[in-house]
Amino acid sequence: MISDTDDQELAINASELSKNFGELAAVSDLNLKVPKGQIYGFLGPNGCGKSTTIRMLTGLLTPTSGEISVLGMSIPKQAEALRLRIGYMTQKFSLYDDLTVKENLEFIAQIYCLSPNDSKRKIEKLISTYQLTKLAKQFAGTLSGGQKQRLSLACACLNDPELLFLDEPTSAVDPQSRRNFWEQLFDLSEAGTSILVTTHYMDEAERCHGLAIMENGFIRADASPKSLMENMGANVLELTHPNLRRVKDELLKFSEVRSAAQVGARLRVLIDNKVNQPNIWLKQALPSLEQSEIYITPPNLEDVFVTVTEQPSAMEES
Repeated sequence: MISDTDDQELAINASELSKNFGELAAVSDLNLKVPKGQIYGFLGPNGCGKSTTIRMLTGLLTPTSGEISVLGMSIPKQAEALRLRIGYMTQKFSLYDDLTVKENLEFIAQIYCLSPNDSKRKIEKLISTYQLTKLAKQFAGTLSGGQKQRLSLACACLNDPELLFLDEPTSAVDPQSRRNFWEQLFDLSEAGTSILVTTHYMDEAERCHGLAIMENGFIRADASPKSLMENMGANVLELTHPNLRRVKDELLKFSEVRSAAQVGARLRVLIDNKVNQPNIWLKQALPSLEQSEIYITPPNLEDVFVTVTEQPSAMEES
């Protein structure tokens, strides 16, 4: 049950949220609490339920079961009122190719029923903030991926949203544009905007204040990236060997080895943290590693993803 106290502190509060499409369970018993003013990430592969969850949270999809409160409003019941207080940037560029940058912004301003003075003031500010000044008269269809991204974000911010939903916003841009985009998100967060962003990039997920890892419609883990890495239940080791492919196959036969993957000229191995002195254990388990260089290394979010998605949920087991 969602309480009034939670609603005062949380931008998003969802309880036991599920969405079925016929026989397909797209989202299953999802519980989500996003504090106000944070950048909160959904990390997971395509098709894991991230976009479906966003559509339910914004009122675009009606859940099969569960409760949703967004900015203190009951969704989908109060979805129309919510849309005046949020911004939504879709994965695919959804603005008008045959309108200029400025015309797209003016059109969105009309949708929000902004007065001429407010529209002019906000558009000028957003064009400056998102480096669109030189592109203002250019048709949107001729923009690069990064330029379209900045225009989409500007349009999503026209109504000064309290909460931004960003669905795979950097999937079609270069690394520098992605980096710049995230700097803009932190500027918005610093100003008090709450942000929910979906991604399948590990480096982006690590930038979030809070993070949920999704797989097959389930949230497998939910905490800060730092906490997830510190508590993933495995030690990470890297080793060298003349035949890494053979060593990998042999190591994966041991139940203590959670994962093994080659990274350049090294093998990255995840060993259950119940194993004491894992570097010594490795050489005892596989004598061919006796002359190999083995060292413990800090975990990353890819390691976390591997460990939290390797086990089925209780619901799937039943």
